[in-house]
Formats: sequence, C-alpha cells, structure tokens
Amino acid sequence: MATTQPTPVFADSPESRRYNRIKRWMGLADLVLGFGWLVVLLATGWTGTLRDLAYRCASQNYSLAVFLYVLMLMAISKIIGTPLEYYGFRLEHRYNLSNQKLRSWLWDELKGLLIGLVMASIVVELLYKLMRQSQQYWWVMAWAVFLGLFVLLAQLAPVVLFPIFYKFEPLENEELKRRLIVLSERAGTRVRGVYKWHLSEKSKKANAALTGLGATRRIILADTLLDNYSDDEIEAVLAHELGHHVHRHILKSIFVQAGITLFGFWLANEVLHFAVERRHLFETVSDFADLPLLILVATVLSFLLMPALNAYSRFNERQADRYCFESVASVEPFISSMNKLAEQNLAEKTPSRWVEWLLHSHPAITKRVAAAEAWAKAH
Repeated sequence: MATTQPTPVFADSPESRRYNRIKRWMGLADLVLGFGWLVVLLATGWTGTLRDLAYRCASQNYSLAVFLYVLMLMAISKIIGTPLEYYGFRLEHRYNLSNQKLRSWLWDELKGLLIGLVMASIVVELLYKLMRQSQQYWWVMAWAVFLGLFVLLAQLAPVVLFPIFYKFEPLENEELKRRLIVLSERAGTRVRGVYKWHLSEKSKKANAALTGLGATRRIILADTLLDNYSDDEIEAVLAHELGHHVHRHILKSIFVQAGITLFGFWLANEVLHFAVERRHLFETVSDFADLPLLILVATVLSFLLMPALNAYSRFNERQADRYCFESVASVEPFISSMNKLAEQNLAEKTPSRWVEWLLHSHPAITKRVAAAEAWAKAH
C-alpha cells in the first residue's frame, strides 16, 4: 500500500496575500473600465460618430469602413487601458516575478495589438457580412462560423501565435522526454513533440501545458520548471494535464462553449432588434455602430456565468488530479510540485471561500494537497 506523510502546507505569506489582492482589484478595475467605456460609447452616441468618420475615410465603402471603425475602437481602448496594463507590468517586477525589460514589454504590447486587430477585423467583417445577408438568422450562421474559428485557433495557436511571443526548442533531456511520451501514450494521446519553453526571458513563474489539437498537439515545459523541479515532479505536473485528455475535458469544454455561444448570439440578436425596432438607436442590425452593444452583451453574460464556469472548471481539475494520482508511482512529487508552484508563482494556497467560488478556475492548493494525501492513505 502506498503511503505518504502529511505534507505541511504553510499559510500564505503577507506578500502573496497582498499580490493577489492587488491582482483582484486590477481585474475589477479593468472590468469596470471596459464596461464604462462601452456604456459611454452608446450613451453619448460617440459610436455613431466613429462610424460616420470611418465611412468618410473609407469613401462610403462598407467593408473598409468596418475595418477603420474596429481600428479606431481598438486604438482608443488601448490608450484607455494602457496605464492599468503598465501598472500590471510594474507589479510583476515589484514582487520579483518578472525578468522582462520595458522595451520587450512594449514590443509585446505592440505585437498583441496588431494580432488583435487582424483577428478582430476578420471576426467583425464576417459578423456584419452575415448580418447584411440575413438580419433574422445571422446569429445561427455566426455561431457556426465562430465555433469553426475557435477550433481552428486551438490548432494553430501552438505553431503560429505562441512563437510570436516566446521562443521554443525541442527538449534536450532525452530521459525526461521519453518518460513524458510514455506517460502520454498510456493516456491514449500522441504528442508531436516535447518542447522547452523559454519563459524565463520574461517571467520567473513556472508552467507547463499540453497544447494544440491533432497534428499540433505538443508538450511545452517552461525552462523555469525544468531548472527547479525534479523529473518526478515534472512528470506529476504533466500527468495532471493528461488527465484532461483522458476525461475528454477539451471536447466537453468545446460543447459547453458551443452552447453558451449559441445562447449568447441569440441574446445578442434579441437585444439588437430591441435597440433597432423599439428604441431606434441604430438604423439596422447591420449598422456596425452597434458593435459596442454586442460586446456589452458578451461582457455581461460572461460575468454572470463566471461562477458556474469556474465551478465546472474546478470539477474538471479535481478529475485531472485524480488521474495524476493513479498514474504516478507516488503522490509526493505532485504535492511538492503544488507547493513549489504556489511559492514560485505567489499563488494563494488558501483563498477565501468567496474568492475561490467566484474567481478561481482551480481548487485551492490546500484542497488539492489534502486530496492527494487522502488518496494515498486510501490506496
């Protein structure tokens, strides 16, 4: 029978408490700022002013006007949000969690803005093209298109998007690579490679992931993890990630997201028709000045569903943890890796109940460690 000694889980340090409290206030400030900006656009009619300006600059070309509107909207939103983002950059340095220089951060911000502009332009152009084709059923067609784009992005992200911001190289530790591939094969998934993720160029935090779908499925291990954790601990971390595959959490999450997105598009259609037909705020549903209203609907819906989605995520994480316990020789590496990750990343091990319920997609570290000890005792 496998046994393990109870592992002491020390209380969160004042530093960890302060850091996470500030992060929560920053998240709230970001939500209020974004929500307020959308309300201001709609209440003042500025969204219509931006639309008219886009039309004039585009010589009345609809598609070009949509692009210019998105460009202006994103540029102004970026200007409004940059002070808070810069504070977040300084916060990571204040708590000794970042290695990133200001120039590198600014370059990442610019790359993120350009990529966001390209992706947002494609999505919004498609959205309003569908609206122009059918003002009654655009939301059903948009749902199908967005679902396809979601799956495509999950496939392309590891090979197209991630390398824009980070460097990756094949893992040179052949013994660890072999162990992880064997572990993956036991879980019933084929990975296309194991890669070292040069996270230390920007952060002192540690992480690992099983990314991609199909031909792009790969294991990525942060160098901050490789440098500070034993092979047994890294194997335990990956075993947890593989638990998501075994329990089909990715597929289930796609179905959950599909249902939420369908409801979201239906709700957006109802709100738009009310705004056009009852309130006469816009000329037609396909008037792209109503884009802030669409974003507002999505924001409110996401906020209302957050506790339920986080509860579902925590359920999945507990299942993945149990798979990890069953797959490794001892739970001790899992326990030690959890405690080390919490210390290295300044994560809260014992968040308050309401914070965990509302904001956390993972169970508290103390609960995960207790579950591992209980499993070891029972087996």
